[in-house]
Parts: sequence; structure tokens; C-alpha cells
Amino acid sequence: MTGRREAENGRVSLFLAVAMTGVLAIIGLAYDGAGQLRTLQRADNLAAEAARAGGQMIDRARAIEGGPKQIDQVAARAAVAAYLDAAGGVADHEVDFPVVGAETQIRVSVQITYSRDLLGLFGMQKTAIVSGEATARALTGPP
Repeated sequence: MTGRREAENGRVSLFLAVAMTGVLAIIGLAYDGAGQLRTLQRADNLAAEAARAGGQMIDRARAIEGGPKQIDQVAARAAVAAYLDAAGGVADHEVDFPVVGAETQIRVSVQITYSRDLLGLFGMQKTAIVSGEATARALTGPP
């Protein structure tokens, strides 16, 4: 009976090593997956708020004269950059001004890099680029 017991020495520790690697991989997926989703939500929120900040920059001279309220594109770009800088220094963003019907809108795209803490240990790519996008328009109706 002692001979059989000696032959099985180490089998449990090998099983535990393989099982623990799998458990750590699952924990890594859950942790980094949730972190990447939070970063995606942050990118969408930053894009929405930056678009709102840019959408508030109307061409005042034209509006005071009674003309249509249109977004001042130069001031809007500056407002978006200022908002994103104040919100955490998001440097990678794009601003464009699509025309829908007769109205010029502002669209902001933001990209944030997420660092995968645990999945990088298992050979996966250590960073992921997460994007968010939002569109805003100047409200021109009566109050």
C-alpha cells in the first residue's frame, strides 16, 4: 500500500496548479472586462459632455442680428479641447460638424487607452483603445 501512495505523490499539486491558472484567467477576464466597460462608459460620457460644451458656442454676432443660431466652429473646437483637458487630459479626440437638413451639428469622438492589468499576465495585449462618440446641436426653438 505504501508503494501505491508514493506513485501518486504530486498529482494533486499538478491539478491545483492547472486549476488555479484557469481560475486566475477567469478572474482576469472579469476584472479587466469590467474595467474596459467602465472606460467605454467614461469615453461616451466625456464625448457627450464635450459635444454639449461645443454646442453652446453659437455665432453670437449672427444671432444678435436676428440670423439663425449656428455653431461657431472655431469656438466650439476650443470649448471641446478645454473641457476634455479639464476632465482628465484626454488628448486623442476628433471634432467635426455634420450638416443634417439645414442645421450644423457637432460630433465629438474620444479615444481612451485602457491598460489591462491581469490579462496582460496571460499573454493578451496589455492595452485596449476604447472609443466614445456623441453628437449635439444648438437648440433654436422658442424658450
